[in-house]
Amino acid sequence: MTTLTIPTLETERLTLRAPRMSDFEAYAEFCGSDRSAGVGGPFTRVQALDRMSALIGQWHLRGYGRWMIADNANDEPLGVVGLFYREDWPEPEIAWSVFARAEGLGIATEAALASRTYAYDVLGWETVISCMMSDNARSIAVAKRMGACPEAPIQHPVFGEMQVWRHLSPDQIENGGMEAYA
Repeated sequence: MTTLTIPTLETERLTLRAPRMSDFEAYAEFCGSDRSAGVGGPFTRVQALDRMSALIGQWHLRGYGRWMIADNANDEPLGVVGLFYREDWPEPEIAWSVFARAEGLGIATEAALASRTYAYDVLGWETVISCMMSDNARSIAVAKRMGACPEAPIQHPVFGEMQVWRHLSPDQIENGGMEAYA
């Protein structure tokens, strides 16, 4: 028998926790919408359940993964965030997707910052990237708010041209952050 532990993180407004079946309707709605285009969607409900299951699988296979973002006040699912490493990605990344109800509230930034802190403080990573479609202005804005710096884009066989944003390292964060990329 294999036991899997997915840690729970809390921020001021959010809980980052393991996905639950009770999150599926919100997740399937996101996956079936045009909002999921940045992650290869839209997807069918069957595909959405497979993708939600994969969120948990990465924790088992790699020892890290993505969390469901939930509202601290009522446990409503608001999106997905965390550490992700596709086999065809240049290196591990912080990935985020927020559901329509959470758009424009700073949820992605708050959750992604907690994920980065986990990667550095718990996993001991020294660097991390985020990859996004070139036309994903909202995700680019999140990367900028986090102090990430653009690198050369990559050509992905499924997604086409992807922007790569390098996050501040633990040392850069400790030394004040933004001037490291000035």
